[in-house]
Amino acid sequence: KPYFQGFSFFFTYGILCISGEKNTKDRTRKRESMSKVIVVTDSNSGITQSQSKELGVVVLPMPFYIDDKMYYEDIDLTQEQFYEKLTQGGEIKTSMPLVGDVTDKWDELLKEYDEIVYIPMSSGLSSSCETALMLAQDYEGRVEVVNNQRISVTQRQSVLDAKMLVEQGKSATEIKEILEKNKFESSIYIMVDTLEYLKKGGRITPAAAALGTLLKLKPVLQIQGEKLDAFAKARTVKQAKSIMIESMKNDFEKRFQSPDGKKMHLEMAYTHDLEAAEAFKEEVQAAFPNNEIVLNPLSLSVSCHIGPGALAIACSKVIE
Repeated sequence: KPYFQGFSFFFTYGILCISGEKNTKDRTRKRESMSKVIVVTDSNSGITQSQSKELGVVVLPMPFYIDDKMYYEDIDLTQEQFYEKLTQGGEIKTSMPLVGDVTDKWDELLKEYDEIVYIPMSSGLSSSCETALMLAQDYEGRVEVVNNQRISVTQRQSVLDAKMLVEQGKSATEIKEILEKNKFESSIYIMVDTLEYLKKGGRITPAAAALGTLLKLKPVLQIQGEKLDAFAKARTVKQAKSIMIESMKNDFEKRFQSPDGKKMHLEMAYTHDLEAAEAFKEEVQAAFPNNEIVLNPLSLSVSCHIGPGALAIACSKVIE
């Protein structure tokens, strides 16, 4: 009888061991079957090269032509250098990332990763997204280009969302679907301090710029989805700030059904004047006490069209 009891114990123990070993193998196989995914964006997101290393993402620098010489954002062109050239009247032209730069980076990353999630700036503001979508067709599904209409701080949040989804084990295709499903769940309001650069870019006529300057107007622009549009005209910076805060409160309550802000990311951006931005941040924080505010410089591709001294408030809905 003790013999059979011993046999029963070892038999049961053996089954448990085999079962445990099988479960471990299953888990290992599952992990191996999960794709290794890397998130790539461009410097329009406001993510610097040093920040990208901390976050574990890759940032393609945007090229700029200043007086016909090409520079790369955050590589050989700092924020300070950019504004110095801008205010000195340098001829600045934005450009989409060079095709060779994009494909070379993808090729390099695909030696180490199975899939790429690429998040470029909004297709409504640049043709770089459509170009990337065309290029991705040659990569047999290994590169997913996200067209979710984001720029600057909202694009940055999309990168963080994508990184979170990678950590949850989502594939590149699943991440693209989730981000594009939420593409219109964001809002940006920008106060422009000077009309000079809107006039230079042909967004307003010289006559309108002259009249606006005479009246000391501070236009408030809006990005909701694809385009940068006029939203309101303020007579003072104080009034413009008030318009942006009230408009964001209205968006929280009516567009996003989150009056307390708990389902929202709240972001702010500025061009060149950090001191003014930090003062405005205190006002915004008082209006939205439940939200942690992320403050970053506005991406240079937007800055060159609106000039220094701009202030922006933005939000995007939390992905659940």
